[in-house]
Amino acid sequence: MKLFLRPFFVFVLLFPAVSFGNGTDRLIAELKKEINRKNIYDGEKQARISGLKKQQRRLSPSDYTNQYELTVKLYEEYKSYQYDSAYVYVNKLKEISIAMNDVSRTYYSQIKLGFILLSSGMFKETFDAMRKVDPHVLNDTMRKEYYFIMYRCNSDLAKYNNDKYSSPMYMKASNAYIDSAISLTKKGSIDWMHYTGLKDAQDGNQTTGDDELNKILRSGVPISMHLRAMINCSLAITYLNANKRDEALPLLARSAIADIKSSTKETVALFTLAEQLYKDGNIKDAYAFIQLAKADADFYGARQRKIQIGAILPLVAAEELDHSEKEKHTILMYLLAITALASLVILFLIMIYKQLGKLKHKERIIEEQNIQLKDINHKLGEDAHIKEEYIGQFFKIISGYILKLEKLKMSVDTKLSIKKYDDIRQIINGINIKKEREALYYSFDHIFLKIFPNFISVFNSQFAEKDQIWPHEHEVLNTDLRIFALIRMGIDDNETIAKILEYSVNTIYVYKMRIKAKSKNPEQFEQCIMGIKAVDTTS
Repeated sequence: MKLFLRPFFVFVLLFPAVSFGNGTDRLIAELKKEINRKNIYDGEKQARISGLKKQQRRLSPSDYTNQYELTVKLYEEYKSYQYDSAYVYVNKLKEISIAMNDVSRTYYSQIKLGFILLSSGMFKETFDAMRKVDPHVLNDTMRKEYYFIMYRCNSDLAKYNNDKYSSPMYMKASNAYIDSAISLTKKGSIDWMHYTGLKDAQDGNQTTGDDELNKILRSGVPISMHLRAMINCSLAITYLNANKRDEALPLLARSAIADIKSSTKETVALFTLAEQLYKDGNIKDAYAFIQLAKADADFYGARQRKIQIGAILPLVAAEELDHSEKEKHTILMYLLAITALASLVILFLIMIYKQLGKLKHKERIIEEQNIQLKDINHKLGEDAHIKEEYIGQFFKIISGYILKLEKLKMSVDTKLSIKKYDDIRQIINGINIKKEREALYYSFDHIFLKIFPNFISVFNSQFAEKDQIWPHEHEVLNTDLRIFALIRMGIDDNETIAKILEYSVNTIYVYKMRIKAKSKNPEQFEQCIMGIKAVDTTS
């Protein structure tokens, strides 16, 4: 079973249309958008049908009441979607009705058969099927549906014959049937307004008929998409018969949109819209829409609709072919002109490209030199900042040591002059070298972290959490961090670092190797340390 249309239509519908006015243009654009979503709506219908079939399979074959209800629902899904499947379920309805020994439901199944026969364009078969129905046995709802189908059958046949001999007879019969249908509806109801509007329009009371049909659309009462499509299409055809094409086109577009949303394949709106667009010279859209209408008619199995489409399709296709040929010729001329112009442009581009290549080469050299200068300036600025901080601090420290030495000298001289040699030994023993060195480290650590406040966090970002090195609460930097702080200062010689920290050269080497080995990227570890930025505290 072919369920979905080929992607052909999606591409065709992208072409621009002839303008009909803002409202119609907008609706045509919306219609194209909905056509592109057609497969989604059809998929939703197939899902509903599959769900109903699953429910039916779960029922006992002897559960006639529920079997009948589900079969009616399946028929309703198929009746305007696919003739063959609808016919299958009509026959199932008959079989269940006979099994239930329910005459009214048997006749009602015959009415359902009449609807799909009429939709397929088989007038004789429709009359034959409906003659088998005794309306007196039906309840009001069934009888109303019977009268409405008989109205449609006679009305459609009158329009199909379109002559002064047989058409009036069929039109008279259709009026009698619609009157009977109206008599069974509650005044002011949706069905009453629908039937009354159709009757008034058929009798030539266009204003009254239009008012009743428009009331349904404006009432705000929820109605099915299929009914919305039928009302819009009925209004549009009324306007077309009255030569009010500007009012008819938006209604046809709305009707076609509603048909697509309800997955209705037996439609009039899209074919009629295509016919009107063809008359207006909008060949692209007319051809696309009539192709789609033909695909729907083929899918449903609507014989009459296929005949109608077949009458106009060759004309539209010929116009489309002629239009395409003219477009191709015009495009060819443009291409020749563009090719000549492009040749000149390419020639100039080649010349410009060569000049640009030379300029870009020079720009790259300048840019590379600027980057190098920026790096050098940054390093110079960083070195100057470090020197300023450490030179100032160490002048202060050295001045402090000079004062201490001066006091020590004076004290020793005094003790020597009075020959208190034991006091001199006591003074010397009072000098705590370890404490002095710790004070030196403390000063170094504070100045370093003032210049490199992010050092510890960036340093530890190079390690897994379990291997990170953090100073203890009483420390500013520990030995591990201090080694790499000296390296960041530019002191990378192991011997110099060993002298500053009072360790052996081998110990410093072991420290460095052990720490690097634990880092995430040992090869780039020292490069990352050197990349830690100093903060300019003067800015």
